[in-house]
Amino acid sequence: MRKWLAIWSLLVTFAVVASAAPAASSPAVSLDECVIAALENSPDVQSAARRVESAQAMLKQAWSAYYPWVNVSANYARSDNPPQAFMMTLNQRSLNMMDPAFDPNNPDDTENLRGSVGLQWRLFDSGQRGATKNMARFGADASAQALAAARNQLIHEVTRGFYGVLQAKAFLDVQSESVSSIEESLRVAQERFNAGSAVKTDVLNLETQLAQAREDQIRVRNGLQLAVAALNTAIGDSLATADNLRAPDVSLDAPPPECKDPNAFENRPELKAARLMKKVKEQDLKKAQRSYGPTINAFASSDWDSNVSSDFQQSYMVGVMADVNVFDGFRTRGAIRQARAEYEAAKADEQKAINNLKLDLTQAFLGVRDAWERLDVTRKSVESAEEALRITQEQYQQGAADITILLTAQVGRTAMRTRNVAAQYDYLIALGNLDRARGALVQRYVNDSKKQN
Repeated sequence: MRKWLAIWSLLVTFAVVASAAPAASSPAVSLDECVIAALENSPDVQSAARRVESAQAMLKQAWSAYYPWVNVSANYARSDNPPQAFMMTLNQRSLNMMDPAFDPNNPDDTENLRGSVGLQWRLFDSGQRGATKNMARFGADASAQALAAARNQLIHEVTRGFYGVLQAKAFLDVQSESVSSIEESLRVAQERFNAGSAVKTDVLNLETQLAQAREDQIRVRNGLQLAVAALNTAIGDSLATADNLRAPDVSLDAPPPECKDPNAFENRPELKAARLMKKVKEQDLKKAQRSYGPTINAFASSDWDSNVSSDFQQSYMVGVMADVNVFDGFRTRGAIRQARAEYEAAKADEQKAINNLKLDLTQAFLGVRDAWERLDVTRKSVESAEEALRITQEQYQQGAADITILLTAQVGRTAMRTRNVAAQYDYLIALGNLDRARGALVQRYVNDSKKQN
């Protein structure tokens, strides 16, 4: 009995200790891990990948036009229709017109079992098959570029969301430190008021400012949770938390890159896709124009006919057929006009893509420069605000500064630290956006993942 009591006491003690021990924190997650998970889980990327598979299947269908088509069929028929019965008997090679019972106008019920093997092969079509094949090939390449564009945009969204979480967490740290600083100032003001060296309004003003700071802290904390939710939505999995993101080792002291290549947007998959779609429409126009040309088809068939009760009789047919479209009610002319209009529209879409991507690249460079200049300014301002608050707090504690000056210094320090945090992560986000505008994000991550695999 004592033995079991000792064991029970040991188990209870272990359970209490285990429940009191802090939960193990989740492993740190890097930006690269978030991006790789997003590329695997994103519905947009999966949808674009399926479209690539569909386009490749269409290319195989286009190639099938160069091969012969072979079909096998079988059918059974029974009829007393004079022409049908006559042809059935003739195919069975059993027609006997000398038979006294033969009456072609009133035949008996006639049965026929037929097996057939047929072959068709297009020998020449004025280049229509080649145009169809090229359309499918360019379409498959365009789908691949659309997939790259979806990946490029997704990587940017994950990068922005990743830095957004770190930024929101830094905002919360700034606000928490602001609350602690105001609480300390309130403690000093209360002591001075109790000693008779300060007025009640000093305490009341600091209490009001503390309440506002705590309200801001609550708002920033909720913003952090929202940023985490947005990042996990982009990833497609609950991978990120407010505390498990590992900030990348990126130097904030290096100057931003210069816009040395204004044509870097040429690497964007969106532009490559637009140019490929122009080629698709060009081939579609060629196909429509070549519909006026002749087509030549070879055909062959072998048939086996039987009246079910006798052996099969074999027959065959081979031949070549040429076809020229002389007049089709202006259908081909309308198709050519439609294809030409779509080709011109594709050319306009290409130029539109060039203009938009060029502007996007310029905006990305300006965004990096703007964030860098703001960061440079806020660095110096934070140092000044920190020193101003320190001096003001010492002066207020000694009774040499007014409460208004102290409140102004505290608000200024919090504002400048917040601006500095915003500038830091805005700069990192701007760098990622510049890589997106150059089309470098998808090249970096997708190529790296291929090498690892």
